[in-house]
Amino acid sequence: MLTILGFVMIATFLVLIMTKKMSPIAALVLIPALFCVAVGDGARLGDYVIEGVGNLAPTAAMLMFAIVYFGVMIDVGLFDPVVRGILKFCQADPMRIVVGTAVLAAIVSLDGDGSTTFMITVSAMYPLYKRLKMSLVVMTGVAATANGVMNTLPWGGPTARAATALKLDASEIFVPMIPALAMGLLAVFVLAYVLGIRERKRLGTLTLDEALAREPQPEPETVSADAGGTGGKDRLHKGTAASVSASGTGSGSAGAGAGAGSVTVTDGDDDEFQGLDPDRSTLRPKLYWFNAGLTAALLTAMIMELLPIPVLFLLGAALALTVNFPHMPDQRARIAAHADNVLNVSGMVFAAAVFTGVLTGTGMVEHMADWVVGAVPEAMGPHMALVTGLLSLPLTYFMSNDGFYFGVLPVLAEAGAAHGVSPLEIARASLAGQALHMSSPLVPAVYVLVGMAKVEFGDHTRFTVKWAVLTSLVVLAAGVVFGIM
Repeated sequence: MLTILGFVMIATFLVLIMTKKMSPIAALVLIPALFCVAVGDGARLGDYVIEGVGNLAPTAAMLMFAIVYFGVMIDVGLFDPVVRGILKFCQADPMRIVVGTAVLAAIVSLDGDGSTTFMITVSAMYPLYKRLKMSLVVMTGVAATANGVMNTLPWGGPTARAATALKLDASEIFVPMIPALAMGLLAVFVLAYVLGIRERKRLGTLTLDEALAREPQPEPETVSADAGGTGGKDRLHKGTAASVSASGTGSGSAGAGAGAGSVTVTDGDDDEFQGLDPDRSTLRPKLYWFNAGLTAALLTAMIMELLPIPVLFLLGAALALTVNFPHMPDQRARIAAHADNVLNVSGMVFAAAVFTGVLTGTGMVEHMADWVVGAVPEAMGPHMALVTGLLSLPLTYFMSNDGFYFGVLPVLAEAGAAHGVSPLEIARASLAGQALHMSSPLVPAVYVLVGMAKVEFGDHTRFTVKWAVLTSLVVLAAGVVFGIM
């Protein structure tokens, strides 16, 4: 019964947010609460929620201070050269811009943290997409899929979890996987090229001067499914106008109702595109190298694990605010400027804590995993590596990495060992689903991505899942072809 209820709860959640019948925060809280009562554990709902919140509190703290830190870095102009450089390289060609998004996300993903990857990528690319009226859901889909492939780095999380769960060396898992992961990354670049060509056909190609001179227009009334990922039919929108701030993420509620592909970059008081405004008052050109060095030191300390990530970003945000804005009113203004993003993302994380808390506390996750493992036919025993790779797609999407790698993977490895399949092969195959995992509603970083990009989570999910599944299958197929698993 718990198995069925677990699958029904997840399906109900996904249907409601993809059809926009409920907001993600409301669905993450109310759906698990109702199912907790349905399984007869309503009296323990509070315990499950508190436990879930406790587990995700460090993540929420990290995201809060990371958003403030990178928001300040955007305000002071740290990423302006990156945006200008990409614009010059892309020459206002939608195809080059989408490919540039994939390349930038892959490079920044080397720090091993999805949240910082999405913040930097969206900060750099958002102004370009808005200026050229490109589909924002293309940006989020490409960035999430590229980051998912790169998330398999030993310091990214999944590889370390697999090594710990099966008592293996992380390098023995990862190094042989490099050819397969390279094929997955190549698949992301090909995907970006194809989506970019589609955007080019829809929008045309401008020269750099034309792009810079182009006046942003209100959102078009008709947004096609191809253009904005709004589903199988066109939707009519009357966009909410809002000016683009220095961070390029919008100072109003643009996109809250319009969904992906909305073009809301102006208001009645300011028709100028502000994403690269060289005259904005928050710029600190004299402190550029200090801010660059601070960011490099912060990312280095994160990779070397000198301190917990929430502590690093807390210290970094405090130092960045103090040095760049020594006057208290200016500091309060910067914090207030990014308060919307902080509240939206941290609220989403704590709402997700309710979902994961109920899913784990009621035993649904455990029963679902046992059912899936038990459903594997005996004849597939010698092919348990392939089975593990295929199962990693849905299981890492519907479960946290901790739940999959520490709860399910040991069982799959034991079943494989009974048929002579090496635990190393099982561990490598388990990484195949990470391209899809990064768009899971249980991954806090994805809310940073869609929040900063002003994209509805349901739109992002509907657009991205099919491409992420394809990328994961490419990784798995390459692993089989290369004899890695």
